[in-house]
Amino acid sequence: MKVEILYFDGCPTYVAAEEAVREALAEEGIEAGVEMVAVNTDEEAQKLRFPGSPTIRVDGRDLFPVPGRAEYALGCRMYATPEGLKGSPTAEMLKEALTKEGAAHAQNDR
Repeated sequence: MKVEILYFDGCPTYVAAEEAVREALAEEGIEAGVEMVAVNTDEEAQKLRFPGSPTIRVDGRDLFPVPGRAEYALGCRMYATPEGLKGSPTAEMLKEALTKEGAAHAQNDR
């Protein structure tokens, strides 16, 4: 399983998202490295189909997909959490999404 966190330096929430992802992986017993992917230009954002910072992907799939959009650019991303809009998903949201991805990953390995 390949976990990536796409971010840009101007967004303050990616550090908390990285900590939450690492914690969720450990709590769920999922062995996976976390790669930080800096997105520095609007051109890179378009190429990577970057909906905002932080974006958490597992095996190239966004854990929290957003509807298709015509343009991608540097910007902070908002997540609908039980506590309202936040700059990163909650630990519970991450654990649930990672568990689903882990199960799908295990099934694809059969």
